[in-house]
Amino acid sequence: MKQAELMGKIVAAVRVRGRVNVRWDIAETLVRLNLKRVSNCTLLKVNDAYLGMLKKSANQIAYGEVDEPTLGKLVSKFKLNVDPKALISGKMDAAELSEMMPLRLHPPKHGYRASVRLNVKQGGAVGYMGKDINTLLNRMV
Repeated sequence: MKQAELMGKIVAAVRVRGRVNVRWDIAETLVRLNLKRVSNCTLLKVNDAYLGMLKKSANQIAYGEVDEPTLGKLVSKFKLNVDPKALISGKMDAAELSEMMPLRLHPPKHGYRASVRLNVKQGGAVGYMGKDINTLLNRMV
C-alpha cells in the first residue's frame, strides 16, 4: 500500500529516535504530532495535513496502519473508552482520541530489528512500515 492510500485510515506513529541534533522544523512537527519522547505513540486518522507531517518526520518515527487486534491491546492496556471496531470502520470520530494521546510505551522487547538510523526500505526501523507496525507495537505493549 502506498502512503497516499493512507487517507482516512487509523495510523500509529511511534517515535524511535531521540531529541539530540534534530532540525527545529522537524522537532516542531514531532511536537504537533504529540511525539515528544522516545517510545511515545499516537493514533491518528490521516488527512492531508497529517500525511505531510508523517512524511516530514519519517526519519525520526516509525508509522503504519494499525489492525484491530493491536488496537484492542492498546485500548485495554491504557483503559481508553474506545471501541476498536468502530474506530477502524470509521463510525467513531478520531478527534476523541487526540485528547488521550500520547501513549507511553516500553521499548520493544528484544530491541529494534534493525538500525534506527536506516529507513525501512534500506533494512532499518524508521519510516513507513505498513502493516509491520503491528509487530513493533505488540512488542512494545
